[in-house]
Amino acid sequence: MYARCMAKARPLPLAGCYVISLRPVGAHDAMRRAAAAQGARTLALSPWRIEVQADAANRRALHETLRAEIVIATSPAAARAASALHPLRMRRGQCWYAVGAGTAAALRRAGIADAVSPPRMDSEGLLALAGLRALRGREVGLLTAPGGRGLIATALRARGAKVLRADVYRRVEVALSPVSLSRLGALRARSWLALSSGEALQRVMPRLPAQLAERLLRADVAAASERLAQAAREAGFGGRVVVAASARPRDLVAAMAASIR
Repeated sequence: MYARCMAKARPLPLAGCYVISLRPVGAHDAMRRAAAAQGARTLALSPWRIEVQADAANRRALHETLRAEIVIATSPAAARAASALHPLRMRRGQCWYAVGAGTAAALRRAGIADAVSPPRMDSEGLLALAGLRALRGREVGLLTAPGGRGLIATALRARGAKVLRADVYRRVEVALSPVSLSRLGALRARSWLALSSGEALQRVMPRLPAQLAERLLRADVAAASERLAQAAREAGFGGRVVVAASARPRDLVAAMAASIR
């Protein structure tokens, strides 16, 4: 009984820590829940908000993209934006792919039950899937946004695919929150950066005052892929850098907790 009571009293792995989230405006809730479950608080530092591209040209591009033999959603935001613009239905003989489990879940909620996602949840993992290797003469539709994940389209074209692209949303840059900047400057607790987007990091760093940039670079990093881990090192993060199983908040936070344990 005593041992069980002591086990219950053991502090959570991230107790007293902060998780710094670079997710879009309004998209931090899952990170907050995952961090709180391990004892941490969250500092939201959004570089952009998501805006659905609903103009006529993008709707036409989406209509054509959804007719492709293969359709790939590059993010949960892409899946949600596409479904907001057009009902998603899997056509006979069509194959759908998602860059990760979170994107596959967003597609299921939108009506695509059988999207394939890779064990390694990043662009490289997606491109390693057997169904995306022999593409000469085949049409592949991308549900995506301007910028980000350019590796996918380039690799698909190199494999002979005709790539149809629908930029169903865009990232609209927003001012960094003064409240978040103040909290970052006052931060003395151990902190972790949850890094799931290289573009987000590239947009945040130049906009930080030198003192706050230095403070952010002292954070440890949980990266969603080895490529992002390397990007963190190249940006100047000199602390611990660990690679998570995916870009999902719970996996990023789990990597932080495992590192501390």
